[in-house]
Amino acid sequence: MKRLRLPITLFLLLLVLFYGAGFVYAQAETAESVLTRVAELLSASKFNEAIALFDAIPPPEKDSSGIKLLKASVLSSAGKYAEARAIAEAVAAAEPQNTEPLFVLASIEAVSGRQRQQQAALEKIIKIQPGNIEALIALGNVSLQSRAIKAAASYFDQVLVKNPRNAEALIGLSRAYRMNTEWDNAEYLLNELVRLYPDMVDARTERGRFYWGRGFMLQALADYDEAKRLAANDYWIAIDRGNLLLEMNRRSQALEEFSRAIQINPAEYQAYAYTAGLKDDLGDTDGAERDYAILAKLKPDYYFALEGLGLHKMKNEKWAEARDAFMEAYRQAPNEHCYGLLAAINQMRADNRPESLANARTFLAQVQAKVTRDTLLWYMVRLFYDFTSRNYLGESDMITRIDRTTDLTLKARMMFYMALYYEVRGNASTANMYYQFVAETKAQTIPEWRLNEWILADRGLK
Repeated sequence: MKRLRLPITLFLLLLVLFYGAGFVYAQAETAESVLTRVAELLSASKFNEAIALFDAIPPPEKDSSGIKLLKASVLSSAGKYAEARAIAEAVAAAEPQNTEPLFVLASIEAVSGRQRQQQAALEKIIKIQPGNIEALIALGNVSLQSRAIKAAASYFDQVLVKNPRNAEALIGLSRAYRMNTEWDNAEYLLNELVRLYPDMVDARTERGRFYWGRGFMLQALADYDEAKRLAANDYWIAIDRGNLLLEMNRRSQALEEFSRAIQINPAEYQAYAYTAGLKDDLGDTDGAERDYAILAKLKPDYYFALEGLGLHKMKNEKWAEARDAFMEAYRQAPNEHCYGLLAAINQMRADNRPESLANARTFLAQVQAKVTRDTLLWYMVRLFYDFTSRNYLGESDMITRIDRTTDLTLKARMMFYMALYYEVRGNASTANMYYQFVAETKAQTIPEWRLNEWILADRGLK
């Protein structure tokens, strides 16, 4: 998973505050106080308010290139790329030998996804300062993104000629070798990186990812163990290490690591997606339900969390809560029509009042209108629709259609819904028969599999 980085605006702002620039002179206190407030607003992601504060900086500071570039960076972080670009380009045109506006412009183009323009800005820097290490490294990374491996290697080599100990260049060149399947060269550079910087976290994780990708899991784990020691509170190292343990089939240890990530940052959602599934696998269904509920709150558009939550609510016969979970999942993923069917089924099971069935019937009509006609799912939705009007015709036809399908995964899903159909009808023995049919398919990839297994276990049918 991609690591989140501090906005470039905050970095540039701190650079200005700590190192000072030529634009702060007579009224330094006033300028510094404004910039301090800008930093506070940026840390709270209040970009528009931070942008407005630049008007409070008095001249001549307000009109200096440093302040203009700082404002451009804030505009870029706010997603106002055109305004940011216009300011940086104006400063670059006014000061053609100044590389700072070009660096800011390159950063703007990078975050706005304009890779060619980013590269062009960096190449202008190299023309002004042929040996600029920062620009060479950036060009190398841009080349890697576009898979221009030879060009990338050339840029990193130029840096290493100037400074053989440059960590970013060593990492970049090792990646170029990996992309070119030159494994020995890549490993040599990564070993050199670790030798030069034994306490650098990135050195350990970079080599760990290399070993992981090559299938040397124990060596990868050793590097991630060291990275964990060096950065015990790094959320993403915990996530990566948990994934590594998961791939090594050390599920209990992986759960511990993902749980540690939650302790580090309980407001970040990714770890809950892992802990919920692992707790299910390891039999802690109550814990899994709690984690799915937290995940759904932290990431409302992550419909897999709502799916997991709905299945758990069904397991515990909390039909109304299951209905609400699947209804929201269907809203988030309108093409996953089984969510709509499950929402309606749970509505039907919540109570058996005529108005409840009428509501389910209305919703099923909406679902059926969205499903491709004459598919198995379309007929299944229609079967439940007919049931809400107490018309039981069509179930034998549905069973015949399921028997005829050669798609084992689809067959498993439809048999599961036949089991639910008989549950709603109050025919538990026939429902049990279909739950067992689902188990025989071994279709463990379907979302309904886990609930099917729970039902069989609860009824002593496994």
